[in-house]
Amino acid sequence: MIAPVSEFRHLGDRLVHQGYIWHVAVASFESPEGESFERDIVRSPGAVAAVPLRFDEAGVPHVVLVSQYRPPFDDVVLEVPAGMRDVPGEPTEITAARELVEEVGLEAGRLEHLLDMYPSAGMTDSVLTLYLATELTEVPRQTHGPEEAHMQVIEVPLAEAVAMVLRGEVHDAKTVIGLLLVERRLREADAS
Repeated sequence: MIAPVSEFRHLGDRLVHQGYIWHVAVASFESPEGESFERDIVRSPGAVAAVPLRFDEAGVPHVVLVSQYRPPFDDVVLEVPAGMRDVPGEPTEITAARELVEEVGLEAGRLEHLLDMYPSAGMTDSVLTLYLATELTEVPRQTHGPEEAHMQVIEVPLAEAVAMVLRGEVHDAKTVIGLLLVERRLREADAS
Protein backbone atom coordinates (compact mmCIF):
# COMPACT_ATOMS: atom_id res chain seq x y z
CA MET A 1 0.00 0.00 0.00
CA ILE A 2 1.23 3.50 -0.85
CA ALA A 3 1.61 5.70 2.22
CA PRO A 4 -0.14 9.06 1.97
CA VAL A 5 2.26 11.98 1.81
CA SER A 6 1.04 13.14 5.21
CA GLU A 7 2.74 10.10 6.76
CA PHE A 8 6.15 11.32 5.55
CA ARG A 9 7.69 14.28 7.37
CA HIS A 10 10.05 16.85 5.89
CA LEU A 11 12.38 17.74 8.77
CA GLY A 12 14.35 20.51 7.07
CA ASP A 13 16.95 21.51 4.50
CA ARG A 14 20.66 22.16 4.73
CA LEU A 15 21.89 24.52 1.99
CA VAL A 16 24.79 23.04 0.04
CA HIS A 17 25.03 25.51 -2.85
CA GLN A 18 23.32 28.83 -3.62
CA GLY A 19 23.24 29.56 -7.33
CA TYR A 20 21.93 32.41 -9.44
CA ILE A 21 18.40 30.96 -9.65
CA TRP A 22 18.55 27.49 -8.13
CA HIS A 23 20.02 26.19 -4.95
CA VAL A 24 20.93 22.69 -3.87
CA ALA A 25 19.89 21.41 -0.48
CA VAL A 26 20.29 18.20 1.44
CA ALA A 27 16.79 17.62 2.78
CA SER A 28 16.06 15.45 5.81
CA PHE A 29 12.91 13.33 6.02
CA GLU A 30 11.26 10.74 8.21
CA SER A 31 9.35 7.76 6.76
CA PRO A 32 5.99 6.54 8.13
CA GLU A 33 7.95 3.89 10.07
CA GLY A 34 10.16 6.55 11.67
CA GLU A 35 13.24 5.90 9.51
CA SER A 36 15.33 9.02 8.85
CA PHE A 37 16.70 9.63 5.36
CA GLU A 38 18.22 12.43 3.27
CA ARG A 39 17.85 13.44 -0.36
CA ASP A 40 19.69 15.99 -2.51
CA ILE A 41 17.12 18.41 -3.93
CA VAL A 42 17.52 21.22 -6.42
CA ARG A 43 15.20 23.98 -5.17
CA SER A 44 13.77 25.96 -8.08
CA PRO A 45 11.34 28.84 -8.62
CA GLY A 46 9.84 26.82 -11.48
CA ALA A 47 9.54 27.47 -15.18
CA VAL A 48 7.03 28.13 -17.93
CA ALA A 49 6.76 26.96 -21.52
CA ALA A 50 4.39 27.66 -24.38
CA VAL A 51 3.53 25.81 -27.57
CA PRO A 52 3.08 28.58 -30.17
CA LEU A 53 0.44 27.39 -32.65
CA ARG A 54 -0.64 29.08 -35.84
CA PHE A 55 -2.34 27.97 -39.03
CA ASP A 56 -1.17 28.53 -42.60
CA GLU A 57 -3.42 29.72 -45.44
CA ALA A 58 -4.63 26.14 -46.02
CA GLY A 59 -5.55 25.72 -42.35
CA VAL A 60 -2.61 23.43 -41.56
CA PRO A 61 -1.44 23.82 -37.94
CA HIS A 62 2.22 24.83 -37.43
CA VAL A 63 4.28 25.13 -34.26
CA VAL A 64 7.21 27.42 -33.57
CA LEU A 65 10.21 25.78 -31.90
CA VAL A 66 13.69 26.84 -30.93
CA SER A 67 16.93 25.00 -31.47
CA GLN A 68 19.31 26.13 -28.77
CA TYR A 69 22.57 25.12 -27.15
CA ARG A 70 22.05 23.56 -23.71
CA PRO A 71 25.23 23.47 -21.62
CA PRO A 72 24.24 20.51 -19.37
CA PHE A 73 24.15 18.28 -22.47
CA ASP A 74 26.80 20.18 -24.49
CA ASP A 75 24.39 19.85 -27.37
CA VAL A 76 21.72 21.70 -29.32
CA VAL A 77 18.19 20.82 -28.18
CA LEU A 78 14.91 21.33 -30.04
CA GLU A 79 12.32 22.86 -27.69
CA VAL A 80 9.18 24.93 -27.33
CA PRO A 81 9.91 28.45 -26.03
CA ALA A 82 10.41 28.36 -22.26
CA GLY A 83 12.04 30.12 -19.38
CA MET A 84 12.64 30.22 -15.66
CA ARG A 85 10.31 32.02 -13.28
CA ASP A 86 13.13 34.39 -12.41
CA VAL A 87 10.95 37.41 -11.57
CA PRO A 88 9.61 36.85 -8.03
CA GLY A 89 5.82 36.93 -7.85
CA GLU A 90 5.32 37.27 -11.60
CA PRO A 91 2.24 35.32 -12.77
CA THR A 92 3.09 32.38 -15.03
CA GLU A 93 1.03 33.85 -17.89
CA ILE A 94 3.18 37.00 -17.86
CA THR A 95 6.40 34.95 -17.78
CA ALA A 96 5.18 32.80 -20.69
CA ALA A 97 4.22 35.87 -22.72
CA ARG A 98 7.62 37.45 -22.04
CA GLU A 99 9.49 34.29 -23.05
CA LEU A 100 7.58 34.11 -26.34
CA VAL A 101 8.69 37.64 -27.21
CA GLU A 102 12.27 37.07 -26.06
CA GLU A 103 12.87 33.74 -27.75
CA VAL A 104 10.74 33.66 -30.89
CA GLY A 105 9.46 37.21 -31.42
CA LEU A 106 5.81 36.34 -30.99
CA GLU A 107 3.13 38.01 -28.93
CA ALA A 108 0.24 35.73 -27.98
CA GLY A 109 -3.28 37.10 -28.14
CA ARG A 110 -4.35 34.05 -26.15
CA LEU A 111 -2.54 31.81 -23.66
CA GLU A 112 -4.41 28.69 -22.61
CA HIS A 113 -3.18 26.68 -19.64
CA LEU A 114 -2.45 23.08 -20.63
CA LEU A 115 -1.00 21.66 -17.40
CA ASP A 116 1.44 21.97 -14.55
CA MET A 117 4.07 19.24 -14.60
CA TYR A 118 6.97 18.01 -12.49
CA PRO A 119 9.86 17.86 -15.00
CA SER A 120 12.13 15.76 -12.78
CA ALA A 121 10.33 14.71 -9.58
CA GLY A 122 13.26 12.69 -8.26
CA MET A 123 15.69 15.60 -8.04
CA THR A 124 13.91 18.98 -8.02
CA ASP A 125 10.83 20.71 -6.66
CA SER A 126 10.47 22.61 -9.94
CA VAL A 127 6.99 22.92 -11.43
CA LEU A 128 6.72 23.76 -15.11
CA THR A 129 3.53 25.48 -16.25
CA LEU A 130 2.74 24.70 -19.88
CA TYR A 131 0.58 26.88 -22.14
CA LEU A 132 -0.85 26.81 -25.64
CA ALA A 133 -0.16 30.16 -27.33
CA THR A 134 -2.45 31.24 -30.16
CA GLU A 135 -3.51 34.42 -31.98
CA LEU A 136 0.17 35.14 -32.57
CA THR A 137 1.58 38.46 -33.78
CA GLU A 138 5.20 38.92 -34.84
CA VAL A 139 7.21 41.40 -32.75
CA PRO A 140 10.97 42.06 -32.40
CA ARG A 141 12.83 39.36 -30.44
CA GLN A 142 14.44 40.39 -27.17
CA THR A 143 17.06 37.68 -26.62
CA HIS A 144 19.04 37.38 -23.38
CA GLY A 145 22.35 35.60 -23.01
CA PRO A 146 24.58 33.83 -25.53
CA GLU A 147 22.34 30.76 -25.89
CA GLU A 148 19.32 32.82 -26.93
CA ALA A 149 21.42 35.08 -29.16
CA HIS A 150 22.50 32.01 -31.15
CA MET A 151 19.27 29.99 -31.07
CA GLN A 152 17.41 29.24 -34.26
CA VAL A 153 13.66 29.75 -34.55
CA ILE A 154 12.02 26.98 -36.55
CA GLU A 155 8.42 26.71 -37.72
CA VAL A 156 7.20 23.24 -38.69
CA PRO A 157 3.82 21.67 -39.34
CA LEU A 158 2.45 20.21 -36.12
CA ALA A 159 2.15 16.79 -37.79
CA GLU A 160 5.88 16.82 -38.60
CA ALA A 161 6.77 17.93 -35.07
CA VAL A 162 4.72 15.05 -33.63
CA ALA A 163 6.35 12.65 -36.11
CA MET A 164 9.75 13.87 -34.88
CA VAL A 165 8.66 13.07 -31.31
CA LEU A 166 7.54 9.59 -32.33
CA ARG A 167 10.83 8.98 -34.19
CA GLY A 168 12.76 9.89 -31.03
CA GLU A 169 14.24 13.07 -32.49
CA VAL A 170 12.81 15.38 -29.78
CA HIS A 171 14.26 14.69 -26.33
CA ASP A 172 13.05 17.64 -24.27
CA ALA A 173 10.22 16.52 -21.94
CA LYS A 174 8.18 19.74 -21.95
CA THR A 175 8.31 19.82 -25.74
CA VAL A 176 7.27 16.17 -26.12
CA ILE A 177 4.36 16.64 -23.72
CA GLY A 178 3.32 19.99 -25.18
CA LEU A 179 3.31 18.81 -28.78
CA LEU A 180 1.37 15.63 -27.99
CA LEU A 181 -1.19 17.52 -25.89
CA VAL A 182 -1.77 20.13 -28.58
CA GLU A 183 -2.04 17.50 -31.30
CA ARG A 184 -4.57 15.57 -29.25
CA ARG A 185 -6.55 18.72 -28.43
CA LEU A 186 -6.83 19.61 -32.13
CA ARG A 187 -7.78 16.02 -33.03
CA GLU A 188 -10.53 16.02 -30.39
CA ALA A 189 -11.80 19.43 -31.57
CA ASP A 190 -12.00 18.11 -35.15
CA ALA A 191 -13.94 15.04 -33.99
CA SER A 192 -16.60 17.06 -32.19
